Amino acid sequence: MKTQRLRWLGDPALVGSAFLLSFIGVAMIWSAGQLDVPSAVTEIWKRQALWLAIAAVVFLVVSRVPLRWIEGGSSLVYVVSIALLVLVLMVGSGPGTNSWLRFGSYSLQPAEVAKLGTLLMLARVLSGRADPEARLSRLWRPLLIAAVPFGLVLLQPDLGSAITFGVILVAALYWARVPLFTVFMLVSPGVSLLLGFSATVWGVWFVIVVLLMYLRRPFLLEGIAVTLANLAAGALATPLWAQLAPYQQNRLLVFLDPGRDPRGAGWHLIQSQVAIGSGGLLGQGFGNGPQKRLSFLPEQHTDFIFSVVGEELGFFGVLVLLALYAWLLRRLLEAASRSPNEFGGIVVFCVFAVWFAHLLINVGMTVGLMPVTGLPLPFLSYGGSFLLMTFVGVGLAARVWSES
Repeated sequence: MKTQRLRWLGDPALVGSAFLLSFIGVAMIWSAGQLDVPSAVTEIWKRQALWLAIAAVVFLVVSRVPLRWIEGGSSLVYVVSIALLVLVLMVGSGPGTNSWLRFGSYSLQPAEVAKLGTLLMLARVLSGRADPEARLSRLWRPLLIAAVPFGLVLLQPDLGSAITFGVILVAALYWARVPLFTVFMLVSPGVSLLLGFSATVWGVWFVIVVLLMYLRRPFLLEGIAVTLANLAAGALATPLWAQLAPYQQNRLLVFLDPGRDPRGAGWHLIQSQVAIGSGGLLGQGFGNGPQKRLSFLPEQHTDFIFSVVGEELGFFGVLVLLALYAWLLRRLLEAASRSPNEFGGIVVFCVFAVWFAHLLINVGMTVGLMPVTGLPLPFLSYGGSFLLMTFVGVGLAARVWSES
């Protein structure tokens, strides 16, 4: 009887690890606010605790909704999310971007809602097909579904969040059994756009694209279209670079050479590396990180919360934290593979892909392996919109597991 009553919970290990990481997040945000000179960050952990309580309620609701209802409401969620992205471009605010809708003392980041709407819509469009699509020309609908929010978020401009829509698209196509070469052809122009800022790197990539077109010999028109699209994307990279805000350009430049602007754009990366390096094996002690206490570490409660973990809990603390993430991601893959239908599998695998991308990019940027893009760390970084949408993902995974 007890097992039946708790069946809606899905996988207790998945749900338990998500809440455990969230409790750690609240604790680390409290620690991030322990400064020698108190500021607004000092009390911000209370807001995160409130958001966690709201997220728990959201999780309870989502985990009780049947998958067929979720699939039926996918179009509505997607349309609402696109409307919010358009609205934020007109009346949004934020530091250097139009990424937030303000409601008094609270705010909403529509990009987080759009991630949910996009993965649900992609799952609906790609599921239920007798055979996976191998023709590039027949994937225009999933491409359009992901391209619309990608473009709107890029206009804010929020490059980090925009990248995640490409991640969602690739994940959805992969789980829908679309051939990998077809996926490669679809995303290759996007890669050309990212690599086009370096003529040498882009040239190597373009040679690889042409070589693969020759070896795999896709349909002639598709092969020509992909080649031309890569050429166009490479040519567009320079004018698009000029459209980026100066701080975004500097973030990419200091990734290659933090010393070029040590007191400006390079400050984040340098201080993050110093903080993590000073933690050693056992750390400086919870609440006692000197880089953090002296406010040398910027955005320590949001984008650089991992640096606080490294400084105060050390290598072993970081190892335990990453092990928890690895366990959670493994349970997500298990939930996706157990899904009773393709829709649920695509949804959960896309949630896995988004969390993995956030984890990889956030941790990578704090240690200097990735450019600083502003992507938060799941469950740990401060942010109500992100935490709510993250627990919607937990609820979806729990629902898929309970129906398996």
